[in-house]
Amino acid sequence: MNEIKRKPKPQWLKAAIPAGENYFKLKKSLEKRHLSTICQSAKCPNISECWNNHHATFLIMGDTCSRNCSFCSVHSGKPGALLEEEPQRVLEMVDILNARYVVITSVTRDDLDDGGSAHFARVIHHLKSQRPEVKVEVLIPDFKGNTNHIDIVLEAQPDVLNHNLETVKRLYPHVNRLIQNYYVSLSVLKYASEQKFLTKSGIMVGLGETIDEIRELFRDLRENNVKLLTIGQYLQPTKDNVNVEKFYSPEEFEELKQIALSYGFSDVVSGPFVRSSYKADDLYHNVPSQS
Repeated sequence: MNEIKRKPKPQWLKAAIPAGENYFKLKKSLEKRHLSTICQSAKCPNISECWNNHHATFLIMGDTCSRNCSFCSVHSGKPGALLEEEPQRVLEMVDILNARYVVITSVTRDDLDDGGSAHFARVIHHLKSQRPEVKVEVLIPDFKGNTNHIDIVLEAQPDVLNHNLETVKRLYPHVNRLIQNYYVSLSVLKYASEQKFLTKSGIMVGLGETIDEIRELFRDLRENNVKLLTIGQYLQPTKDNVNVEKFYSPEEFEELKQIALSYGFSDVVSGPFVRSSYKADDLYHNVPSQS
């Protein structure tokens, strides 16, 4: 796919090799329950840090996505059947982690009539009914902008509705997305905010965007009342994925954070290894009304 030589990573851009007692314990517990995490499927560079600190982002509805975005390492193809016991298995893992803040995400399931929204709701309901003290953040697909499907998720009362914009509008075709999907994603975030839910989004940089385009994206998110934001470096997971155009320095990530805050976000996490659920509990509690 990519004939252009891959840009070498800066020497300082090194993630910890997955290791540690909690890491291997969690890995074994997940395998026993046939559960996936986006930490594994997306090859997250923070997996060692997060798992050893009892944090994980659960990937429900399988590990096969019905879409094929060119930046993503999650397997694309024909998804399998939903597991009725998945809500209970997620609860068991929450107890093993002794978690008080949980992030639930999924592959995109365009093969399902409701996009998987009812399954999302079942997982949220089960967690909320059995562990009401646990805060639940959901990182959802766009459900093709269908508000009926979004309502199904929102009726389960997640504490945060997260949906990633991923990149600037111009680069959507570059990552195998239609430009119209940019506006669909904004509509999802706007709708959830109008229903009085705390909304959050995340983007990657390093795909060839300009600072003016990033500013436009910040404006678009804030005009749709998104309050929380994560900014991370795009890291090419395999040679078949789209190439990295630029590696941003830690200083540039701090600059992006300050620019984003100037647009009125309640809080922003920005850094080379930042991903959608990184420091999710801290972001949530840094919103004044959530403290």
